Amino acid sequence: MTAPSVTTAPRIPGYRVVVTGGARGIGGAIAARFAAEGARVAILDLLRVEGAATAARIGACFVDVDLASPDDTARAMSEAIDVLGGLDVLVNSAGVFRLTPLLDIEPAEWDRVLDVNARGTLLTMQAAARAMISAGRGGAIVNLASMAAKKGGGNEAHYAASKAAVVALTRAAAIEWGPHGIRANALCPGYVLTEMGARSRSPEQIAEWASWSPLGRLGDPDDVASAALFLAGPDSAYLTGQAVNVTGGMVMH
Repeated sequence: MTAPSVTTAPRIPGYRVVVTGGARGIGGAIAARFAAEGARVAILDLLRVEGAATAARIGACFVDVDLASPDDTARAMSEAIDVLGGLDVLVNSAGVFRLTPLLDIEPAEWDRVLDVNARGTLLTMQAAARAMISAGRGGAIVNLASMAAKKGGGNEAHYAASKAAVVALTRAAAIEWGPHGIRANALCPGYVLTEMGARSRSPEQIAEWASWSPLGRLGDPDDVASAALFLAGPDSAYLTGQAVNVTGGMVMH
């Protein structure tokens, strides 16, 4: 006797979702996962070729954006929300990373990291919240912070500061926008091996970092995408203001 086939219903059917930094890496995995789970996705990214290709592959739309520019961020968010016909979920995955000793960080480099990672997150959150409040349906915001927001890190002070700011913005949004039915949570990934990272790191480095996790491996973009899907969907309806570690146990607070 043949066992009946089991079909799994999409987890977020019809959700209207904006994913910043969705061209590749973690953001690309999140955009693909959400689209596979029934969402209508708009990818916002500075990388036009990669962003358009990812959008075409997963059935999303693509809007180019420079998150360092407040005017361009406002334009891109407005365009994406118009194309989607509203907004249910914002996922902020875009960001820049620099490795520079603390004594050598120049004001221009500091500003670049904070402008994209912190101020860019603020501006997309504001645009999303205004749309959600106007529609009166609530929504969810998932911001990608980092293990560095809790742990810090040598040679990445500006990055760690920007991601700590993301956690603080998330908590403020949870308090202020909760009465409107908007939940805001952050994810704090640890070492996640993207395609670019795999090409730039030696096997010895990867093995060393993997040894720091009780699970004995690094994360991959799908690990983060699964956590983002949970925070965006109905299964996390009573979670807000949280900074959830996706670190394989490297950070536990």
